[in-house]
Amino acid sequence: MKAIGKYIVIKSIEEEVKTESGIILSGEDTNSFRYKKGTVVVPGTDVTCINVGDVVYYDKGHSFTMLIGDEQHTIILERDVVVVE
Repeated sequence: MKAIGKYIVIKSIEEEVKTESGIILSGEDTNSFRYKKGTVVVPGTDVTCINVGDVVYYDKGHSFTMLIGDEQHTIILERDVVVVE
């Protein structure tokens, strides 16, 4: 698999979100968040600052999902990455 240009292939990370008071939010509640977390599988040929294995937060409103092989991956543009851990 090879991503072209500024596209990045990521694997979404489903994480448990807990409030300061210790309440665990449901999947429905976390879907209302604008940003999601994922691990970079393949950065595109023109991506300069993001590497394989980086954990990133991205704007989920600008992403799309594809079935590659038998796994579901999310495709984003480099400009939609907000934070790299």
